[in-house]
Amino acid sequence: MRNGIMANMNQVIDYQVATLVTTALGIRTSIAPEPAAAASRTATASQEEAEENLVSRPPVVVVLGHVDHGKTSLLDYIKSSRVADREVGGITQHIGAYQVEVDGNPITFLDTPGHAAFTAIRARGARVTDIAVLVVAADDGIMPQTLEAINHAKAAEVPIVVAINKMDLPGADPERVKRQLSENELLVEDWGGDIVSVNVSARTGEGINDLLENLELVAEIAELKANPDKQASGVVIEAKLDRKRGPSATILVTDGTLSVGDLIVAGAVSGRVRAMVDDKGKAVFSVTPGTPAEILGFGALPEAGDQLTVVANEREARTLIGGRDRAPGSRPLQSRALSLDEVVKQVDIGDIKEMTLVLKADVQGSLEAIRHSLGRLVDEDAKVRVLHTGVGAVTESDVLLASASEAVIISFSVGSEPSAERLSDRMGVEIRNYEIIYQLIDDIELALHGMLEPTMTEVIVGRAEIRELFGGRRGVQIAGCRVTEGRIVRNGTVRVTREGANIAQSTISSLRHFRDEVNEMNAGTECGIILQGFNDYKAGDIVEVYRQERARR
Repeated sequence: MRNGIMANMNQVIDYQVATLVTTALGIRTSIAPEPAAAASRTATASQEEAEENLVSRPPVVVVLGHVDHGKTSLLDYIKSSRVADREVGGITQHIGAYQVEVDGNPITFLDTPGHAAFTAIRARGARVTDIAVLVVAADDGIMPQTLEAINHAKAAEVPIVVAINKMDLPGADPERVKRQLSENELLVEDWGGDIVSVNVSARTGEGINDLLENLELVAEIAELKANPDKQASGVVIEAKLDRKRGPSATILVTDGTLSVGDLIVAGAVSGRVRAMVDDKGKAVFSVTPGTPAEILGFGALPEAGDQLTVVANEREARTLIGGRDRAPGSRPLQSRALSLDEVVKQVDIGDIKEMTLVLKADVQGSLEAIRHSLGRLVDEDAKVRVLHTGVGAVTESDVLLASASEAVIISFSVGSEPSAERLSDRMGVEIRNYEIIYQLIDDIELALHGMLEPTMTEVIVGRAEIRELFGGRRGVQIAGCRVTEGRIVRNGTVRVTREGANIAQSTISSLRHFRDEVNEMNAGTECGIILQGFNDYKAGDIVEVYRQERARR
């Protein structure tokens, strides 16, 4: 307290603060090993000791697919609990975890709102699912979100089972779906491949039994096992705050057995299990591997994807949480992506054999050209793997996928959604923007050889949306703008984007507030902008001011 730090005797303090106190008292200190690392070593050793105690566990199945292709309806028919009717507008609002029995063997299903939540959990370091069921409507075929779901499932390296749904509709065409799947490197068994596909109807129940039998078969081949006789570990699937019951979390036990009364830690939150409820709403006293349950007893809300650990006492819980809080960014698993410069270093020392990319471009033709050019780049040290491609601006889903797969995002002649940029900064994902295809290919080739030179990094200073246009002297158009983010500066370098595509690059020749010439305007204010040599504005265009900074390696 003499040093201005108001901490009582029950609070955990960091090493620097502790050193201030011990130095004053003449005591020498040293840093102990990270508790999380020690706990991890102990867990690994105990796992090796218990190899003979491993028993079969239920497979965990995730259901992915395009919106309104029947994901929840399919699961609803399987477990017959009418979940779809309770969801708002018939669209799944949260992750549900359910278990059903097929010929006496349990199968756990995760019902996700698309692949974004599935990848968000994976981005936090959690390997939850064993099998991915890809639901494709027989009348619609493969849609944009279906392609994203395929790429996310491939990135997670889980077996894919295709359920061709809505076979009861007149326009159903399963052969077209199989053809589209083959175009995306998923060759079904009917066509000589190894991907299981089943024709189903969530409305009539056609093919559901075949689907479940195939899931059992895939799980049997995978030989999924766990040790139920050890301290439990698992993953938080979702968490919510109930006004009557307090914080509650849906968890999936991956190893060991979780019991009522256990002291648990998830992320930066701890608590004691006060009660557990299974997926049917019944109170249970213990949960075995591969089984979902809703638990009460956390002191605050954990986050989806947090690793759940059982600890011996509250002191161990505080130490474990303190170790995570001291880690960079306090969420070490969330910032696992690599920048292109880091890829170069790791290629140089032989740590990386594959460079993973997410490609976004303005048109499909550009995507094909870039992908073809990248496919020809071969190096003895590393190769290029394109994880996902898409047309349009970089989205949050792209950033989540890149973070979970340690990939670099390459955007060609397109911008990024503001929310995606904020997420990429938070998760440490690099988005590299290019306008010239040869420069893009050269950078990737140099990175493969471990020789990429330091580059200039683009920093967004501010954004403004054009609300109205005014005529000026000598035919010059004045863009009436509202600053939505950051600040707009006079003489700044700008780009104009329309519906995510870059249409012009220029500099601000005049920046006015009412009739006064000003040097800068901040977020929330309105101003008039004249760009050097550009007049072709439209209401709704975005003006981005940016500057180039030399990237540090």
